Amino acid sequence: MNHPSRLSLLPLLGLFLAVAPAAQACGACGCTLNSDWASQGYALKPGLRFDLRYDYFNQDQLRAGTQSVGRGAFAFPNDQEIQEKTLNRNTTLTLDYSPTVDWGVALVLPSFNRYHVTTAEGDTEPSFSRASGLGDVRVLGRYQGFTEDHYFGVQLGVKLPTGGTKQIFNAGAQAGEALDRGLQLGTGTTDLLFGVYAFGSLGEHWGCFGQVLFQKPLAEKDGFKPGDGLNANFGVRYTGLAGIAPHLQVNVRAEKREVGTNADVANSGATLAYLSPGLTVEVTRSLQVYAFAQLPLAQRVNGLQIEPRSSVSVGLHWSF
Repeated sequence: MNHPSRLSLLPLLGLFLAVAPAAQACGACGCTLNSDWASQGYALKPGLRFDLRYDYFNQDQLRAGTQSVGRGAFAFPNDQEIQEKTLNRNTTLTLDYSPTVDWGVALVLPSFNRYHVTTAEGDTEPSFSRASGLGDVRVLGRYQGFTEDHYFGVQLGVKLPTGGTKQIFNAGAQAGEALDRGLQLGTGTTDLLFGVYAFGSLGEHWGCFGQVLFQKPLAEKDGFKPGDGLNANFGVRYTGLAGIAPHLQVNVRAEKREVGTNADVANSGATLAYLSPGLTVEVTRSLQVYAFAQLPLAQRVNGLQIEPRSSVSVGLHWSF
């Protein structure tokens, strides 16, 4: 195994656990890609790092179980909600600080811009909502001093209830009514985060990584509690090209059903797997840019939910 400092010549865009909340009745409303550079061997020296990322994905494929479902199969009015799409344009700023080689902490500040179209139970016309603003902030500490090479570490943190939970439908049949709790900018809950990660070498120019992170909401808020979530992510990168590192990730997210009087229990919870190819380009020694696509490998949802056919992520990473 190469020393991890060699693996960090071109930083690895890893896997971000989508600790963003799942959208009620529309699947995991967040990209499972990660910009957690520190947990991929990049932060092997003290310092400050910034990561700014933009994610775009359109959840417009209606699914039941493991199959896609045509909306033409439903008559209106219907005895259940039939969603059309949720268009997501999300920006995430991550501030990461390592006072020593062993210890580090990251502050993750998500901002959501979300457009949603759905036909509610009993309606014949759709309803529309637009919501934008700060989501639920995450604070995640890490320790990677178990071995001399620092190739293995643990993470512990919290998701705070900073996102709004009072959004309403802006137009259509449900105008003025409260938006589903799972589609709000925040869940309203404080969640515990715990993860483990490791990285290493598969050869002279090949690096690999793996990470698992568990998310546990601690208490129900206003009749709503998101389901427990688990993300497992694995990937490889090739560092034999000057200034460019191709990457390939497999991202898996499993999520239990929501609970509470304001939860959509029947149409929440899923197991999702994605294949994510991408590139990191080194602009300077302290500035890198990256771009990734995310494509579904397998999707299993409870009830009726909408999922994206693909997603795109681009970003910048600075280190000081």
